[in-house]
Amino acid sequence: MLGCAQYDYKAIDEQSITRRGDDCMTTESEFVVLADRVLMSIGAALDVAADTSDADLDWSLNDGILTIDCGEGGKVIVNRHVPNRELWVAAKSGGFHFKGDAGVWRDTRTGEALAAVLARLLQAQSGVEIEFVLPDQTSR
Repeated sequence: MLGCAQYDYKAIDEQSITRRGDDCMTTESEFVVLADRVLMSIGAALDVAADTSDADLDWSLNDGILTIDCGEGGKVIVNRHVPNRELWVAAKSGGFHFKGDAGVWRDTRTGEALAAVLARLLQAQSGVEIEFVLPDQTSR
């Protein structure tokens, strides 16, 4: 696709991907790799929060669907939506779609970053403050 980033998969390691071009993802497989990295990073932050608080917080990741169980607060679901190259979030307060924008996953309606929205939603549903440091849509 014209104007989309090309990734040098020879340069992939645990921290980075070498980019050529701008910030959009060109293939389904590239998107899946990057989205899964974000979902795993969310899970890691949830583990830290669960280990350092008394919160009833649990999560599972299965085939691109991250289910966060907030106990009495209900569930938050984060999943990859491959056709649109978006990450989708479902919570008690509503649904949100996030698309890569200049290296950050941003809400397609408000422009708010995924990390900020997740922190707010999980604070509301679990009572736990969680700081997310998520890989941008160009890193692995």
